[in-house]
Parts: sequence; C-alpha cells; structure tokens
Amino acid sequence: MFLMMNNKFFEPHQLPYIHERLLLLDESKYMMLQTAGFRDPTISLVVSLLGGHFGIDRFLIGDTGLGVAKLLTCGGLGIWTIIDWFMIMGRTREVNFEKLQQVIM
Repeated sequence: MFLMMNNKFFEPHQLPYIHERLLLLDESKYMMLQTAGFRDPTISLVVSLLGGHFGIDRFLIGDTGLGVAKLLTCGGLGIWTIIDWFMIMGRTREVNFEKLQQVIM
C-alpha cells in the first residue's frame, strides 16, 4: 500500500528494491516510515523554476551547502539554475531514497 501511494517520490528502478524491503519490515519501522516526510519532486521543480537562482530548491531538499553556494553565486550566474531545472526532480528522488534507507535499515 505504501509503495502504491508514494511511487512518485522514487525512481522507477528503485521500486523493486523498495518493495522487497517493505515486505521485511516490522510494525514499528513501518510506522516510522509513514512519518518520514518525503519531498514531492514536482514541488521541487516548481520551487526551482520560481526561486532556483536563490538556492531555495536545494534548501528544500536538504542540500544546504549547495543552497548556500547557489545563493551566493546567484545560481552560478544563471547557468546552475538552468541545469537544476532538469536535474532537481531526480535529485529529490535520490534524497527521498536515502531517507527511506535510513528508516528501513
């Protein structure tokens, strides 16, 4: 049930691994998983489009160091901002997967 509701938060090639791990979870970790707070990749893209040159998109997904770097360089003079428009959804899914692994391990 968890995977069906939250598959947009992860890369498609990660889903079989996640399914296997979820089948092995006990009840306490499953409850922790429900409160993990995964970020929506679509929201990250919208934030990147609107405020990416200030690094807000990177702060949102927890990449604080990169967020500060984008803030101080105005998004790498705009170049980094444009690159992030194409890459931020994948990075958000990676961060979600890392958070999931911390919970289920």
